[in-house]
Amino acid sequence: MVLSAVLFSLGLFCVVTRRNAIGILMGIELILNSANINYVAFARYGPGGYDGQLFAIFVIMLAAAEAAIGLAIVLGIYQRFETIDVEATDRLRG
Repeated sequence: MVLSAVLFSLGLFCVVTRRNAIGILMGIELILNSANINYVAFARYGPGGYDGQLFAIFVIMLAAAEAAIGLAIVLGIYQRFETIDVEATDRLRG
C-alpha cells in the first residue's frame, strides 16, 4: 500500500507539473501501475482469489492502448507545431 501510494503521488505530481506530453504520459503510466500493485496485493492477501490479477491484466491492456493513442496524439502535435509542449495545443481550435 505504501509503495502504491508513493507511485500514485509521483505520477500525479508528474501529470500536474509537466508541460511535456511524454512526461504526462509517463505520469499516467505510474498512476496505472500503482493501481495494479493494489489489485495484486489485494488479490494476494484478500479473499478475492484471482479477481485482482484479472483486473491488473485489464489495466495493463488499457495502459497499452492509452500509450498507443497518446503517442499518436503527441506525434500529431509534433508534426503540426514542431514541439511536444502541451501549451502549444491551445491553437488547435477551429
